[in-house]
Formats: sequence, structure tokens, C-alpha cells
Amino acid sequence: MNHGNSLRIKKSTLLWLLVPSIAIYTFVMIIPLILSFYYSLTDWTGGPTKAFIGFDNYRFLMKDSLFWESFHNNLIILLFTIVFQMSLAFILTSLFMSKAMRLKEFHRTVIFFPVVLSAVVVGFIWQMMYSQDYGIVNTVLKSVGLDSYIMPWLDDPKVVIYAVTLPLIWQFLGIPMIIFMSAVQGISKDIYETCELDGCTGIKKAIYITFPLIYDTIKVVIMLSISSNMLVFSHIYVLTGGGPGTSSMVLAQYAYKTSFTSMQLGYGSAVTIGMFILSFGLVLVFKWLAEVKK
Repeated sequence: MNHGNSLRIKKSTLLWLLVPSIAIYTFVMIIPLILSFYYSLTDWTGGPTKAFIGFDNYRFLMKDSLFWESFHNNLIILLFTIVFQMSLAFILTSLFMSKAMRLKEFHRTVIFFPVVLSAVVVGFIWQMMYSQDYGIVNTVLKSVGLDSYIMPWLDDPKVVIYAVTLPLIWQFLGIPMIIFMSAVQGISKDIYETCELDGCTGIKKAIYITFPLIYDTIKVVIMLSISSNMLVFSHIYVLTGGGPGTSSMVLAQYAYKTSFTSMQLGYGSAVTIGMFILSFGLVLVFKWLAEVKK
């Protein structure tokens, strides 16, 4: 009897401890999402009046070429981030877990350090690096005799979206790396010792042992990458402002410009709901593909 009462008390205590977190999540996430959907059904321009127009904003959104161009740019950023950032993180994890690696703590700190920097700071640093006149990128190319590759990286519509992706890969490389390392440390050392006795070392050990055993962790990290890269804003805003023209415009920036520059708050809300649907859809598609390929 006492045991049952104790169990009920523990459950009730747990529920009360969860209340603040649930309240904050509701206030920060759920309520704004509901309000955003409500505003997306109006022609609100910032004033006191909001005429209800139903799904007209969404009908216009489906035909909005700038919205789909921004989504296309997000997909390019997402694809390159997943391919290069995840690959580099896995390679670095394999290196850090090997016995041949020296000064592991130092290298881990150096790689993770950019994560704590402000996106604005990172944007300004890379803006200077990409400068056509005094940037380090063109200076290095010139010093090694590759003058033909010197270009205005942030002013060329053909390459700007790839140029703004590199700072994202560099700054947040430490996050998947640390998560992968935590997952690898959970693998029994006996497995690796048996593997080495059978002659499976180096690349083979990484591909045939490490990768399958942390596959579920990799899936989670990629899903987090999808959601975060669909919301990228600060880096693009500092580096290019979405330009030249709209060649580096992303969905979050398009929603910002629509809402607070053009003051089309109703349509801007529709853009944010569109972002949410596309992001959620991409996560579901990836999850399905990951389960099929397993």
C-alpha cells in the first residue's frame, strides 16, 4: 500500500516538474504557430484591421516563383551540408577514435570552437574572406597560380549559393562530430578488438563496424540538420542579404522581407506555414527513405 502511494506521489511530482517545460514550449512554439496560421488566412498589413480571405494567400503561394526559388536555394544548402558536413564529421570521428591520433582534446576544441560564435560574427569574417580585392580566398588562389579561379564570390549569381553554404558547414561541423563521438564511445571495445584481430582496421573498421552501429544516431543528426538548414537566416542576411538579386534568397529571409519590409504580414505568415510544411515533409521523406534503406 505504501509502495503504491509512493509510486503515485512520484508520478504526480514528475507531472508537476514537466508543467514549466510544457508551458514554455506551448507559449514559444504552439501558440505562435496557431497565430501564424490564423494570420495567414487574412490580408493583415500591420494595422488594426484583418480581413479574412480564407486560403487566398496559399493559392498565391503555390504560384509564387520567388517562394519556390528560395526553397530551391534551401535545398542546395541542405544537400551540400548533409553530404560534406556529415561526411567530414564521420571521418573526423573515426580519426579521433583511432590510437594514432595525437592531441585529440586540442583538435576537438578547435573544431568545435566556431559553434559558439555568433552567426553575425561568422558572416562578417567570411564576408571579408570572400572579398574580391583583399579577401584571403582570392589571395591564396593568386599565390598558387590559380588566377583564373579568382572571382567575386558573393557577387556572382552562379556561385553565391555555394559560397554562403561553406560558412555553415564550417561553423557547425563540431555538432555532428561530437554527437557521433558520443555514439561511438557507447560501442563496446570488445567489438573493435575482435574486429582488429580479424584484420579489419582503418577504413574497413569505420565502414563495416562504426557506421552500422551508429546508423540510428546518423539518422537523427541528419533530421536535425534538415530542420535547422531549412531555417537558416542570419548567415545569408549578413553575407549577401539574399543577393545578388534573389540568387541567395532563402525561405526564412523571404518570410522576413515579406512580413517586415513589404508589411504583408498575412502573406508572410503563409510563407512561414509553407516553410513548416516543407520542412516537416522533408523530415518525413528522409525518415521513410532511411527506414527503407536499412
